[in-house]
Amino acid sequence: MRLGVLDIGSNTVHLLLVDAHPGARPVPFASHKRPLSLVQFLDEDGSISEDGQYELTEFVLEALDFAAKHKAEDLLAFCTSAIREATNGPAVLARVKHETTVTLRELTGSEEASMTFFAVRRWYGWGAGSILNLDIGGGSFEMAYGEDELPEFATSVPLGASRLTRDWLHEDPPSAKSVKELRRYIRATLKPVVRDFAKLGKANHVAGTSKTFRSLARIAGAAPSGAGPYIKRELFSSDLGLWAQRISAMKAEDRLHLPGVSEARAPQLLAGALVAEAALELFEFASMEICPWALREGLILRRLDQLVVDGPLEPAPHVAQALPAVLQTPDVE
Repeated sequence: MRLGVLDIGSNTVHLLLVDAHPGARPVPFASHKRPLSLVQFLDEDGSISEDGQYELTEFVLEALDFAAKHKAEDLLAFCTSAIREATNGPAVLARVKHETTVTLRELTGSEEASMTFFAVRRWYGWGAGSILNLDIGGGSFEMAYGEDELPEFATSVPLGASRLTRDWLHEDPPSAKSVKELRRYIRATLKPVVRDFAKLGKANHVAGTSKTFRSLARIAGAAPSGAGPYIKRELFSSDLGLWAQRISAMKAEDRLHLPGVSEARAPQLLAGALVAEAALELFEFASMEICPWALREGLILRRLDQLVVDGPLEPAPHVAQALPAVLQTPDVE
């Protein structure tokens, strides 16, 4: 079957189409995305502006056309922290449904962390032992730990790279004072969460998902994406400290000369590096491995597992469907 996943994130809106069946590895077929940072469309009261809502609905319509053109049989449509935390989030979801017929499922922070962990577990297998997974998004930072397919503990904190850049780093390049204050805020936010994870024991394997971690690893010398997903890519705490210092002295336009850094990601690269650096330090790990699978793959795999129970899908009259209830995860707060 051809399955589509429409991901309305804080940094990017992305439709991924894959060819897959239960028990098989999902093979990417095509994708359609746009660097739409909804966090940048927030008004002072925390609501998504009219311009942001227009851009979002236009992309969803584009995604529907793209999915139909490529004969997708099913579509999982979801959104994360940008809409979840917006003061007018329910109204935005209702508008998208009215203008596009697509029902966007709003994932909680723990659901987001859990489904990402699920993908990481499937990628590394049981041989990895207990896993700690870290994922830096645009609006939030997800963490999950466990020994099984779903995590024993999963949570989310408002330490997304785009959010922190908007709230703390107002100059280009940022002042030393603002960087120092942001470091302090990140650590103060993470310390109580890390203490909760410490009660569960030390992980055997630490994984990083998200574009931010991939970009940081690439800057620090990891293989480019063109080398394929099976190349081992690691990110070391020592490199993070060095690069965070270098990036803090660079303007956003100069960061574009670094390998693997896009125009959309360049302004928020420093904030992402500071979160990554603090996380590895507080969790007391010298390095982490970059996992090529993340939230989208987790949702796809979960959906495929359900097909084993329910049987094959009937051809859908159109691909705009709500996220199936089976993808809801247990409360793991």
